[in-house]
Amino acid sequence: MPRTAFAAALLAGALALVDARAAVVTVSVVDRSGRPLPGAVVVLEPVAMRAPAKPMTGVEISQAKRMFMPDVTVVTVGTPVTFPNLDTVRHHVYSFSPAKTFELKLYAGTPSTPVVFDKPGVVVLGCNIHDQMSAWVVVVDTPYHARSTDAGKARLDNVPAGSYRLRAWHRGLDADAPWATANVAVAGADLDATIRVDAVASPSP
Repeated sequence: MPRTAFAAALLAGALALVDARAAVVTVSVVDRSGRPLPGAVVVLEPVAMRAPAKPMTGVEISQAKRMFMPDVTVVTVGTPVTFPNLDTVRHHVYSFSPAKTFELKLYAGTPSTPVVFDKPGVVVLGCNIHDQMSAWVVVVDTPYHARSTDAGKARLDNVPAGSYRLRAWHRGLDADAPWATANVAVAGADLDATIRVDAVASPSP
């Protein structure tokens, strides 16, 4: 076999081995009463080493009808976020959170410079003009992150085998409150896990 073909075969075998060991981790998030908790942020953090997480692109948090949309956004460290104002009134977006302190002073339209979220943590957003407006940016330092569905399920794909710290947060917690934490081991097969968050699921309409 030619050398280039042999190298290609080795690479294909290595990639197949990695794919074979990657798993789907499905997390059931429940509230303090054991009910499914929608909208929770779920992350897996490798215990032995850091998993590189690339900054995301195209992330927007808009203001419309005097609300932030979406109310919770998950981004990886280094992600730039734009804040388009779709309302006919001006907004003054700010955060005093330790993970990211910034101000977008009274403006309409879309600011020319995005805000880069460069440290992990929970960032609380507000509007200096409209006190009822609030939102959260959850900045994570891992590629394995998801939000739970209406059924309280979060799916994390392509997770390599290894030991992980499973963490979960919900907007029903204070921004500086401890995340729910558990340890999980991924052994190359799909895994189901459950984590309880000290928050309360909103009642169904």
